[in-house]
Amino acid sequence: MKLRRITAVLGAAVLAASLSACGLTVNQAVPYDIQPGTIQPIPSLQGLKVTVGSKDFTENIILAYLSEMALSAAGADVVDLSDIKGSNSSRQALLSGQTDVTWEYTGTGWINYQGNELPVPGGEKAQYDATAKADEEKFGVTWLNYSPLNDQYAFAVTEEYGAKNNLKTTSDLAAFIKQKPDQNVFCLETEFTSRQDGFPAAVKAYGFQNSKIENFGIGTIYSAVASGTCPVGEVFTTDGRISGLNLRVLEDDKKAFPQYNAVPTLRADFVKAHPEIRGPLETVGAALTNEQMVQLCKQVDVDGQDPGKVAHAWMVSKGFVK
Repeated sequence: MKLRRITAVLGAAVLAASLSACGLTVNQAVPYDIQPGTIQPIPSLQGLKVTVGSKDFTENIILAYLSEMALSAAGADVVDLSDIKGSNSSRQALLSGQTDVTWEYTGTGWINYQGNELPVPGGEKAQYDATAKADEEKFGVTWLNYSPLNDQYAFAVTEEYGAKNNLKTTSDLAAFIKQKPDQNVFCLETEFTSRQDGFPAAVKAYGFQNSKIENFGIGTIYSAVASGTCPVGEVFTTDGRISGLNLRVLEDDKKAFPQYNAVPTLRADFVKAHPEIRGPLETVGAALTNEQMVQLCKQVDVDGQDPGKVAHAWMVSKGFVK
């Protein structure tokens, strides 16, 4: 089954214009003939057009590719709309029907989309249950089973800097900055600077006052920290550049940041009309771990491999597709 990612499948010029107006573009074709493995064709999904979206960072793009290949193996007619700029744009694409599937994170749903200020106490399942229930009721969005993949925010320093200044936790960092205010410099992505589950949550928990903030794209923060441009940077805990650039992740010992288990999300009416779509997506999600995603992201961001090829190799290694 050819995994198609071409503008022609969108059909109407009106829809193409609306995508362009929103800053969304359909990507080029992935050069793979996806053959079923343990993910088998599902009669009710044969020929069903499913548009898969993603945010604009490596892990989420990989998750989109994995979903596209799983759904293609199941017989769906898959359209790619990955690499949408920013969480809010990705979310709006799902709500408006421009995408049908996108991988979301429980903490993002709870804080950013539901408007809560504090994480749900009680761990991963409690955070997932609360987020899924609220999103279904308020926005008609269904969250499928959550994955063991839990991509949390954290701060990182170089191993050398961390060892020299005895930094293991974010509380250690806060105490160090009080003694060395000239080191109160953070490399942060613009969205993280303002979102309530981002830097404001860290300020509230750890007291990072009067910090100098250098804004970077999320992809360049890691190299900026490694090169000494900033002593501290925002990272995702599953990012492969942490190991590739020899960075030290500081423990969020005060639990300022929520749980961020990855979950396929779809409009509730779409799931109701096509309930069998759960199977391929939840199969992929259940097989993912933080350790595996670190390696997948490292292959892309450190080794320079194509994310589609990395995703395909993982799907084949698991036997999901051939």
